[in-house]
Parts: sequence; C-alpha cells; structure tokens
Amino acid sequence: MPVVLIVVITVVDQVTPADIQLGPLLVIAPALTASFAGPWTTGLIGALAVATQAYISWYFGVLFTRNVLVQILALAVLSVLVVLFCVVRERRLRQLAQVRMVAEAAQHVVLWPLPERIGPLTTACLYLAAESEAQIGGDLYAAAATDRGVRVMIGDVRGKGLSAVQEAAVLIGAFREAAHHHITLPALAHALERSVARNLPALGTEADLGERFATVMLVEIPDEEPVTRVLSCGHPPPILLSPRTAVTIPVHPAPPLGIHELVPADYTVDVFSFEPGDTLLLYTDGVIEARDTGGAFYPLDERTAQWAGSSPDQLVHHIHRDLLDHVTGRLDDDAALIALYRPPGPHRVHGYQLGHHRDQAAGSHSA
Repeated sequence: MPVVLIVVITVVDQVTPADIQLGPLLVIAPALTASFAGPWTTGLIGALAVATQAYISWYFGVLFTRNVLVQILALAVLSVLVVLFCVVRERRLRQLAQVRMVAEAAQHVVLWPLPERIGPLTTACLYLAAESEAQIGGDLYAAAATDRGVRVMIGDVRGKGLSAVQEAAVLIGAFREAAHHHITLPALAHALERSVARNLPALGTEADLGERFATVMLVEIPDEEPVTRVLSCGHPPPILLSPRTAVTIPVHPAPPLGIHELVPADYTVDVFSFEPGDTLLLYTDGVIEARDTGGAFYPLDERTAQWAGSSPDQLVHHIHRDLLDHVTGRLDDDAALIALYRPPGPHRVHGYQLGHHRDQAAGSHSA
C-alpha cells in the first residue's frame, strides 16, 4: 500500500498544474508503514518517499529552491522520527512477549492441565478466564489418582484478578498433597480449610479477611465401585449424564472454605450411582451465571441434555461454543468445566447401597 500510494501521488502530481503540489502528501507513506511493519521496512519506505519528493521537484525544475529543500528536509526528519518510533515499539513488543511467556508458564505451573486419562476415567476440561490475556483466574481445578480412587476438586475463589489467582494457587497446592493423605472427603475438606486459614491472611489486608472464601466441590470416584462420592462446600451441584439423560445431582452443601470460624463445618458426603457409560460434569458458577444480552442465565442443565451421549471432548466443545454464543463472546466471570467419563469395562461391581453420609464427629479432622 505505501508503495502504491507513492506511485499514485507521483503520477497525479505530474499531470496536475504546477501550482498544485502533492509532494507533501508523501509523508503518509512511512507513517502508514509504521502501523504494520518494522523499522527497516519503514526506513526503506521513508527513503523512497524522500527520493520521490526530490524526483517530483526535479521534474518541475524547482529542486534547489528554498521551499522545496525545506519540504525534503522535513520529510526526511519525519521519516527518521517514525523509524525511531518503530524501534521503540519493537523493543516494547519483545519485552511484552517475554513477560507474557513467563506469565503463561507461571499459570501452567499453578493450573496443571488434566490428563486425558486418569485412573479408569476419561477426562476433558475447559477454562475461560474473564481477564483479557489471562489463562487462569479465580476458578480452579485439580485431580489426583489415589489409593481410594480418583479425587477431583473444582472451585471458585471470590473475586478475580491477581489476588484470586494467588488464593486459587493456595487451594490447588493444598489439594495436590492432602488428596493422598486423608481417607475420607470430610477429612480432606478439613485439611483444605486449615490450609486456607493459614495462608489466606498473608494474601490480603486484615479488613477483607472476612470476605475471602472459596466454594469447592470435592469428588471421589472409586476405581471398582459404580458410585461417586461428592462433598460440596457451597459449590453448584454436578450434572450426571447417562447416554440419554442429564440429571442435576442434589447435594447437601456446607459453608464455603474460609468462613468456618463464623460457621462451624458440618460436612455431608452424598453418594450417587456412576455407572460405566456415564459422564459427570463439574462446573463453576461462571458458567450458570453467564447472561445473554437480555439478562437471561445460561441454562446449562437444559443444554447438556441434548449432548448426553457425547464424549467428554465433544461435550466440553459443545458447551464452549454454546456458552460463548449465549454471552456474545464475552464472559464477565471466570468459568471452568470438567467432564469425567467412566468407559465400559470389566471388573465393575454393582448393587452398592447409595445414600447420604453426614460427618459431624470431631474425629473427622484426622485421616
């Protein structure tokens, strides 16, 4: 475009009357080049513009007049300034790219991607951060294959931004270690609560300690039993998808982590059937609270019913596209999804008694 512009200005200037001078318009060429090219290309276009200005002046026989020399000098100075701008911009872009690379590496350290297979399960996950250029925020998830089966945590820290990422990192780190050392889910929840109580005060001022909390869902899926054990700390209930249906699992939520000094912990473990061929969908409130332009919430339970027979990857892909269509491409809050699929296979035991188990004893604090 800059070269075409220079050619057009040169041709038009030669066919117009001598009292009409279009040469000063050549400054547009290096300025336009700077918007998409580097300093070397911009400098080359600037030099071409100066040479063209000199050629036009020579064509009309006014090259050595004082007015034309000033115009040529001004064009040369402006071209040099534009090149210097390109140099500074390129340096800052390199610095920004390096910082972004470090930030992405740090985010991957905090939020490990789930493996495609963990224990007997096939998994798929999705994370959509509300902050632009961010890959994680206040939502979190983690999974661990333990002696008691696969344990999964999904949660949502109050707020977003850097402080929310710090709080999410505390919970993820605590879960990765505690998931292997506590026999029951209530004992694991108590361990996470103690970690939150120890670490969150260091991440904020004393004034906002009462406002720092996290909703968490803990899930345990034994390798051989066709059940799932769920413990909710104020987190939205999961959805169980069989090949033809989708049902929201009713849970008995305890208070979120971080406020148990105000409300004593009273954990309930809900046990439900999780047969081969079923998919368990975990999500954060950023999904179900996403609004369209009319203010309507995203109907996750209704939408997932039509994809009940899909694989975990397909299910997450469908929800991803449908959710972004619902909000016209922009989320106001972080959103996370995990799909856990138990494939058909041998050595499955049936006939387990399902129900709810409430843990209120002081002994639940130990492994």
